[in-house]
Amino acid sequence: METERNELFPVFLKLNQLKVLLVGAGPVGLEKLTAILSNSPKTRVKVVAMHVLPGIDKIAEENRNITIEKRPYDERDMKGWDIAIVAVNNRALSEEIYSHAKSAGILVNVADTPDLCDFYLGSIVQKGNLKIAISTNGKSPTMAKRMREWLTSILPESLDPLLNNLFQIRQTIRGDFEEKVKVLDTITNEMLKKNQD
Repeated sequence: METERNELFPVFLKLNQLKVLLVGAGPVGLEKLTAILSNSPKTRVKVVAMHVLPGIDKIAEENRNITIEKRPYDERDMKGWDIAIVAVNNRALSEEIYSHAKSAGILVNVADTPDLCDFYLGSIVQKGNLKIAISTNGKSPTMAKRMREWLTSILPESLDPLLNNLFQIRQTIRGDFEEKVKVLDTITNEMLKKNQD
């Protein structure tokens, strides 16, 4: 019997260089917008929805890169955007928006609908410059949340000085990529041994 595996390809997008269309501005839309901005505060986002939660209005007031259009979604909304996130509680409308995104060549995520997603928004752990994304392949957001909480609790807040030191060391190492990896691997192994003693 073949073991099921997660075939998602993890990437970290430079979202501040992309434009995101968010359709829907209820509680799930607020959650998605908050996730985008907490990871990449300068991302340009257009929100399209008939009804907008006050929390989303407040975010838009505080962020010039967020625009809100209080009206029904239209297929023309896809033009000029790189990624679409759909947060409407309507399967038929979600399927229609998904179809429009695919026709426009835009990656799309339909909240809580894995079969209408090109990508998932993972659970994120961040400690300074270290960022870890967790995915359960859409199977259990609760498990991803628990893993995030656990990793957040065990990783020290003081990782940035270590990362900065490793970056400085990396700049001084001669040789190709493989040689740099060997040297940094040796250094980090020695550091781990010292911490265990």
